[in-house]
Parts: sequence; C-alpha cells; structure tokens
Amino acid sequence: MDKQFLTIRWGTKYGPEYVNRLYAMVARHTTPPFRFYCLTDDPGHIRPEVTCLPLPELGCELPRNTYGIWGKSRLWHRELPGLRGPVLFLDLDVVVVGSMDAFFTYGDPNDVILARNPNTPFERLGQTSIFRYPVGKLAPLRERFLQDPQGIADRYRFEQRFVTRHAPGGVRFWPRGWVAHFKMHCIPPFPLNYWLAPRLPRQARVVIFPGPLNPPDAIAGRWHAAAPALPPLAHIRAGLRGEREAGLLRHLRHYNRPAAWVADHWHDGAGDASHVPDGDAAHKRS
Repeated sequence: MDKQFLTIRWGTKYGPEYVNRLYAMVARHTTPPFRFYCLTDDPGHIRPEVTCLPLPELGCELPRNTYGIWGKSRLWHRELPGLRGPVLFLDLDVVVVGSMDAFFTYGDPNDVILARNPNTPFERLGQTSIFRYPVGKLAPLRERFLQDPQGIADRYRFEQRFVTRHAPGGVRFWPRGWVAHFKMHCIPPFPLNYWLAPRLPRQARVVIFPGPLNPPDAIAGRWHAAAPALPPLAHIRAGLRGEREAGLLRHLRHYNRPAAWVADHWHDGAGDASHVPDGDAAHKRS
C-alpha cells in the first residue's frame, strides 16, 4: 500500500501555502509511492498533487475556553472518504527535515503512534502534531466526545491527552530524537537563547511547533506573529522598561534568534533531491 499522509485545514488561520509547503517537504523526504490528502473546507490555491477531501462534520459545537484543538476530532470519524488503513497525520505547521519512510514501518500497522510531549516529563502524554493511526480506529473516542464535548474538553484540556489515555489498545511513541519540539529542543536555554541561534537536533526528522511560535516566527526571530523581532539587547531593554506581555523572567526566556535552517526546509520548491534515504545522518540541514 502507498504511504498515506494526511493533514487538515479549516478557517483562515493557515493559508493554502502551509498545505503546499508541507506537501513539498514530504515529497523531498519520502521514497515514492505516497499519497497526500488534505481534509479542508476550502481547496482553493492548493497544489494539484494534494488530494483535497471534504472537511468531515464536527457534529457538535466546539468547546470553549480550552487549549486543545478539538476540531481535530474530525480525524476520529469511522470513515474518511477514499482513505483506509494507516495514515500519517501532520499538523500544517510542522517542518520536515529528514526521511519520513520509517514513520510507516515502525511498529504494527494497527498501532496508534504519537510524538512524545516533552512538556510533561512526569506524565505519559502524546503529541498529535504527528501521529499515525488506522482510519476508523479512533471512532470510539469520537462517540464518547460527542456525548459531552465541553465536559471532555474541561477534563482533559488537550485533545492529545484524550487520545493518549483512551485510544483503543493504547498508544506508542516514536523513537526518541525523531520528532523535535522547536521551543524545547531547538532554542538554547536562557540566557544562551540571546547569543546562540536555534539548532537542528542531529537525529530529527520532523520539527513540531506547538503554541503560538510557528515557522515564519522561527525564521524572523520572534516568539509569535504579533511580537517584534528585536536584537538581543533591544529585547532585554524592552523587558526592563516594562514593554512586555508577562513577567520579566518569562519575557527574557521567550526570546529566540532567527533560525535560518527553518527557511531552508520550509518552502514549496523541489529541492536538491526527491527524498533522503532512510537513516541517512547527513539529511539536509544548514
């Protein structure tokens, strides 16, 4: 069976360029054959290599006052048009930096495999920025969620916690090092974040961007889209003057220099090669 990639896009937060760049990164780092699908409410301006599928019904009102992206519960439908078997889901804002082949051979095809959440070292919590699952296997989660959407969101806060704890048969995690969390694994700790640019971990295949800091922000050297991209000393002075969104220590920790290597990967061009061989430690990076 072809490798199957899946992403989802609704609303206006992410433009079609996110889908197009994600496809291009996958194509540069995956051995054919593969297929790339996007569940979306607007297929306009998405490149023809991407198979756009109608956005599944949510089936309820979205929960309020929650950090979780509960709209991703659409992925839990028992059937998705044209899809069967294992699919590898990718958030729109991930950056692919190495071979994707092993994400399809690791574990059993019937496994639910998530990225490990490094924010909670004392909790066995997965991250759904990149996860593989057989279409339909998470249908029991959807049925349970629809019984009390707001109550489930209030109890679990993040949809990935709900998946981690209640996926039928339990969940597995990708091998350590395959998935890098940009804020936690790439940005040097304070105070080194002021003097050293974010680094790309050697074993990383995918870099995820949970929270407000997305690839364009990493490239510009800012914490989120509304934050100014300041030189180190200017950012420190702004914090000392009270020109900050939070306490001084948090302001100082929330700083990152521009990451040029993100721009090297996050684009919709063909690149130098159609894919990078699995296990190649010399996969593309600056």
